[in-house]
Amino acid sequence: MLKKLNFSNWKAYVYIMPAILGIGVFTIYPIIQAAIWSLQKVNQLNPEKTKFVGLDNYKYLLSKKAFLTVLKNTGVYTLWTVIIILFIALVMAVMLNHKQNRLSKFAQAAAFTPHIISMVSISMVFTQMMNPNYGLFNTILSSLNLPTSRWLMSSDSAMGSVIFVACWKSIGYYCLIILGALQSVPVSLYEAAELDNSSFFNTLFHITIPMISPQLFFTLIVMTIGSFKVFDTVRLLTDGGPNNATSTIVYYIYKCVFWDWNVGRATAAGIILLLAVGLLTLIYFRLLNRRVYYQ
Repeated sequence: MLKKLNFSNWKAYVYIMPAILGIGVFTIYPIIQAAIWSLQKVNQLNPEKTKFVGLDNYKYLLSKKAFLTVLKNTGVYTLWTVIIILFIALVMAVMLNHKQNRLSKFAQAAAFTPHIISMVSISMVFTQMMNPNYGLFNTILSSLNLPTSRWLMSSDSAMGSVIFVACWKSIGYYCLIILGALQSVPVSLYEAAELDNSSFFNTLFHITIPMISPQLFFTLIVMTIGSFKVFDTVRLLTDGGPNNATSTIVYYIYKCVFWDWNVGRATAAGIILLLAVGLLTLIYFRLLNRRVYYQ
């Protein structure tokens, strides 16, 4: 076994060793420990009273309507944020790439600005604007003689409001990623399409999107994983309410640990989250990887 390893390039192993140690200590070990805790009834105050309960934590979670609601909320949030952000970011990037001037540079900076603002500040502003009594949104709707909304205060509109805020904050970031990909597409391809009198949409779907498909694929995976792990947006805007309408799986884990002090149940929920994200990522690679054009 040792003969098969090439130690002649031992310096390379030394260089990558800090990264390997970091992954082992901060990623692999926590996953293993979480898997162990998920099979136990953990007593943090007296570790000696911690006992093995098998799959009881998983059975409890999957039998509770509240946890199934959390899974549904997380799926709805992920689905709509990914679709909306990816679509609008692509449209904005194509528009900004079409004309490169001072105005487009200003638009790029303006689009990226929400990403660098802290979620605490954003939540405070949008909470005021979405206030059903004196908020800016309802004031505008009333002036236009349109029906108002309770926004974050209603179970019917709370999730939509959270999705709106999350999209507003993230669209500019992903827009610049896609814009960078667009600027790397060879100009000769567009010149050839112009000589063939190719329409805008024909060029978009047969040249532009295939050429930036690796970046789109990367963006899709990153957005999906990030959406599954959403916490701060929910915690600051709605605190999981009203009536558990916006509670997500990470927020549920937070409540299990810091409200109920049930580490075993929380880690079981974390393992379910890990499996869900891993399975969805695997599906992405199985279904979409063949459609990605690598130059």
